[in-house]
Amino acid sequence: MADLILHHYASSPFSEKIRLILGAKKLAWKAVDVPRISPKPDVVALTGGYRKTPFLQVGSDIYCDTALICEVLEHLQPEPALFPAGLKGLSRVVAQWADEKLFWAAMAYNFSPRGMAQMFGGSPDAPAEQWAAVAKAFGEDRAAMRVGMPRMPLGDATSAYKGYLRRLSHMLDGQPYLLGNAPCVADYAAYHPLWFTRTQTSCMAGILDATPSVLAWMDRMAAIGHGSFSTLTSAEAIALCAATPAPANLLHGHSFQDDHGIPLGSRVVITAESFGPEGTEGELVAATRTHYSLRRNDERAGTVHVHFPRIGYVLKKA
Repeated sequence: MADLILHHYASSPFSEKIRLILGAKKLAWKAVDVPRISPKPDVVALTGGYRKTPFLQVGSDIYCDTALICEVLEHLQPEPALFPAGLKGLSRVVAQWADEKLFWAAMAYNFSPRGMAQMFGGSPDAPAEQWAAVAKAFGEDRAAMRVGMPRMPLGDATSAYKGYLRRLSHMLDGQPYLLGNAPCVADYAAYHPLWFTRTQTSCMAGILDATPSVLAWMDRMAAIGHGSFSTLTSAEAIALCAATPAPANLLHGHSFQDDHGIPLGSRVVITAESFGPEGTEGELVAATRTHYSLRRNDERAGTVHVHFPRIGYVLKKA
C-alpha cells in the first residue's frame, strides 16, 4: 500500500484528532505542512478546490473530512476500534456533535482577545500592534469559509462551552473514556477542541479546571501520542500522486446509491454544507451509501480520485 500522507499544520485541531488516531492504531505516516490560510495552490492541485485541514493522501486517492478519514483508517487497521461493536451508531453521533457544536463553541471561546493575542502574538499580553495584522488576515480567511455562519458571541460561547464540559464530565463518571473503557471516535472528536484550548490558547484554559475528570481524561488522550512519522514537502506529495498508476480507493462499499438523479460519469461539483464553500469539480465515479468519489485531472498531480463523506456535503451537477 502507498504511504499514508497527512496534509496538516501543527496548530490545526482537526489535524490533532487524526494524528492521535494514527498514533493509537500504530500506523506509520508522513506529514506535509500546509498553510493556515489561502492561497493554497499545492492543496488545490490535489483536492481540486477543497481547502479544509487536514486531508489524507494515499497514492492518488485524496480523502477529505476527518469523518471520512476515520473510516479509511478503521478499514486499514481495525484495532483498536474507532467504532466499537454495540456503539457504532452512538460513537458516530457523539463524534458529529463534538465536531460541530462542541468545536464551534470552544473555538469562539478560544479566540477571545487574549486568546488571539497568544495565538498570533506569542503572549496573551502582547500589544495589538504585534499581532493584529496576522489575526486580521486569519479572521478574514475563516469568515470567507463560514459562508454566512454566525460567529458565537464570546459570552454565549463561554456558557455553551462550560455546559458541554459538564456533559463530558458526566459521561466520564465511573469510566475512563466517554463511552467505556477504551477511546473511540467520540473521544478523539471531543478531545481536539479542548486540546486547542489547553495547548494553543493556554491563557484560556482555566475553563477546564471546573471539570477535573475531563482534565484527567485529556491526559490519557494526550498520552496516546502521534506514532511514527516523517516529513514530506508538498511538491514531493504531488509528485507521488502523479507517479501512482491508478487510484485504489480504500473505502468499503461500491454499490451505487442514487439519491439525486445524477448518473455515474456525470460532471459534478461537491461542496461542504456550511463551513468551506470551495467546490471540487470532477467526474462522479462512485456514490455509495457513505461517500462520493470524483475523478479529476491536474497538470501536476495527474489523475486524482477525491473522496467525500455524504453527510455534510452537497452534490450538484457541474
